[in-house]
Amino acid sequence: MDHSADAHRTDLMTITRFVLNEQSKHPESRGDFTILLSHIVLACKFVCSSVNKAGLAKLIGLAGETNVQGEEQKKLDVLSNEVFIKALISSGRTSILVSEEDEEATFVEPSLRGKYCVVFDPLDGSSNIDCGVSIGTIFGIYMVNDVNEPTLEDVLQPGKNMLAAGYCMYGSSCTFVLTTGSGVNGFTLDPSLGEFILTHPDIKIPKKGKIYSVNEGNAKNWDGPTAFYVERCKFPKDGSSPKSLRYIGSMVADVHRTLLYGGIFLYPADKKSPNGKLRQTKKKKTKMKKEP
Repeated sequence: MDHSADAHRTDLMTITRFVLNEQSKHPESRGDFTILLSHIVLACKFVCSSVNKAGLAKLIGLAGETNVQGEEQKKLDVLSNEVFIKALISSGRTSILVSEEDEEATFVEPSLRGKYCVVFDPLDGSSNIDCGVSIGTIFGIYMVNDVNEPTLEDVLQPGKNMLAAGYCMYGSSCTFVLTTGSGVNGFTLDPSLGEFILTHPDIKIPKKGKIYSVNEGNAKNWDGPTAFYVERCKFPKDGSSPKSLRYIGSMVADVHRTLLYGGIFLYPADKKSPNGKLRQTKKKKTKMKKEP
């Protein structure tokens, strides 16, 4: 009888152990980031469980509301958003939360404040829920300048100031991908243990990819260089094989495939969206919302 499969499971690098190992490299660390991340991981486990039984729990029906972008919210969107906000506040390590589902930023009450800001989309690609396409959670973490006086400027910093970023994909398996600025690591949820295990250490995107990923339905509104590039993907002039087209429409799934298999994922600006379609909190529209 082959015990090798079991032998491989005896030394499990869980995401908690991995982050604690990273923390030990910084003697000045007090463990705040580790605590915050453990709350994000717990929220992702909850959402994963809810996504997996969405059909059974009748969570697919519309909540009767629309989000900031005017899309109809699914009940699962609302649920995921609540789970993340409550998990992040209860960590005691956050000051400001910005969710793609909420027009207003959430300012945590002083007694529960910490030094981090978290920006997140609790359930990206949720229009794909009904047909079983992969969906996911996206998050980024910033540091506030002053815990006693958090302001919107703290979450309007450039991306290069992020302390950490990542996503959790709810697909054929539940995968959590994280960077804290030095490499990218992927973890897969082992349902029998309820733990994320390191399965994709130090992910490196292949130098050469064979896949291009773009919504060609928008082609008539593209600028010249974009149209030219995509045309060359399909009709290369150098005698090479054409690239393969893969477009899912859930950013998490498209990015995950690109990280593992290489290629390009793009959502270019067009005549309808001259600045592209990056979702962002508009400074002038974002108001303060205090938690009760």
